[in-house]
Amino acid sequence: MSESERLADQIRRAFEGEAWHGDSLLELLKGVNAATAAAKPIKTAHSIWELILHIAAWDDIVRQRTGGKAVMPTDEQNFPPVKDTSEAAWHKALEDAKRAHNELVKAVAAFPDSRLQEQVPGKTQNYYNFFYMFSGIVQHELYHAGQIALLKKGRG
Repeated sequence: MSESERLADQIRRAFEGEAWHGDSLLELLKGVNAATAAAKPIKTAHSIWELILHIAAWDDIVRQRTGGKAVMPTDEQNFPPVKDTSEAAWHKALEDAKRAHNELVKAVAAFPDSRLQEQVPGKTQNYYNFFYMFSGIVQHELYHAGQIALLKKGRG
């Protein structure tokens, strides 16, 4: 297994399951309906729904960067607003997040190991290479999974 394939596997595990630490993002979202996803049990925190849109946005941004695009999201792209809180919109948000995730996993798995130490387009920090970014997206998924776990508990 190549290093890129190992990184892709870690991204997959954080989102889909078989993670060493416990529940993945999708495992935490089982049984979450639109009302729970849109709720704000902590008034100053993002909702589960907002976090899912944010995770999907960053999965897509990282995937685009693997193709050489220097993507710098706006505030609205970083945390897209929830405009429709229906069950259908929640299911669409989940499907969009799964699609973005799957595309990212494929892109990382196919990424040449020889390029892992290359600078990410648009980044000026000398440490910000593809390996750093791919490792970071795993951390990002798990960080927000922890927030979702707490928000879910706050809903009862």
